[in-house]
Amino acid sequence: MHKLIEQAINNLADSFKRVEGIALDNQKKVLDAFIKNRIALRHFAPTSGYGYDDVGRDTLYKLYADVFGTESAIVSPMITSGTHALTIALFGLLRPNQTLLCATGKPYDTLNDVIFGDGIGSLKDFNVNCVIVPLKHGTPDYEAIKAKIQEEKPSVVAIQRSRGYDMRPALSVNQIREIIKLAKRENCMVMVDNCYGEFTETTEPSEADAIVGSLIKNPGGGIAPTGGYICGTARAISQIEGRFTSPSIGREVGSYAGDYRLFYQGLFLAPHVTAQSIKTALLFSEVFSKLGYDTLPKPSDNIDDIICSVNFNDEQKLIEFCKTIQSVSPVDSFASPEPWDMPGYNDKVIMAAGAFVQGSSIELSCDAPIRPPYTAYFQGGLTFEHGMLALEACLQALGI
Repeated sequence: MHKLIEQAINNLADSFKRVEGIALDNQKKVLDAFIKNRIALRHFAPTSGYGYDDVGRDTLYKLYADVFGTESAIVSPMITSGTHALTIALFGLLRPNQTLLCATGKPYDTLNDVIFGDGIGSLKDFNVNCVIVPLKHGTPDYEAIKAKIQEEKPSVVAIQRSRGYDMRPALSVNQIREIIKLAKRENCMVMVDNCYGEFTETTEPSEADAIVGSLIKNPGGGIAPTGGYICGTARAISQIEGRFTSPSIGREVGSYAGDYRLFYQGLFLAPHVTAQSIKTALLFSEVFSKLGYDTLPKPSDNIDDIICSVNFNDEQKLIEFCKTIQSVSPVDSFASPEPWDMPGYNDKVIMAAGAFVQGSSIELSCDAPIRPPYTAYFQGGLTFEHGMLALEACLQALGI
């Protein structure tokens, strides 16, 4: 093994111990929820047609609500991505002529057309106004948020936990709670984009009306084949479920002809797999910072999502980094990713994801918009050992 990696692992001993402690607490929480809901083999059986009385689906709702500390939940393979889950939640909570306030800066690229698109069925097309409160030095500007809430009187306040394509730290649960308190004082509903943040702390932002995420990220444990979740208050979920299917049907239908086992087993594995990803992110951050690159999180930081950002300040170095990650993937290692005009993004994007589940970002992967300062957003790793091997390959590619 490369000496830089060995040294970094020694330096991170205390950080790794903290991450493993969080994983243990989260594992107990998940196990307790499985035991409480009496999960059995019958919950894994597929259904067809309308899916009436689908016990696997309905129990998965209850399981997620218990794990995330909420009153209710929607969990479904019919939700195609995190963006889809967020769109369902936004259209469920908002009504024409109401206001959405984005409290943590401009939302992630794929939500741009969902909110601001022209003539495509966006929120703007339904006369929903959107107000954005910029971050202040990469963190929430609580005074500005408070002032805008009082001035604009939004119906929904949206919070993005992870960094998206910004070079800023992910938000902690405590930071999110501070924004929720400001919103609740003015009777606003709150939606949290929880993508990449699940199980990185011992608690989730359960005080929100809706917590939203993707099953091919942290909570799917690397084996859920598709899907998304929305956990929240009974009131919020009752509004959202009408947009998930139709207002007359809600959560009462929705079959799955596949096997529910992977969704249950993925959730059970999620605390451990998330810890593997966090340890990998910290290792990359430690090594690349020692090499003089600007990274987030900083090696000494607590980490509130699974992402490590590395500024290369060089387009070709960024592309080579992504190609190297692809080359050490268990699937499609022979492929060579190139920047392309990916649907939903404003810039060309390069994505490396040699994953068992297509596009899974809890598996070892990285992606980047092709724009200065040419930052790679690296995430995932089902095993820390795979992360170590990938980092060794990156060092070799850099000639180190």
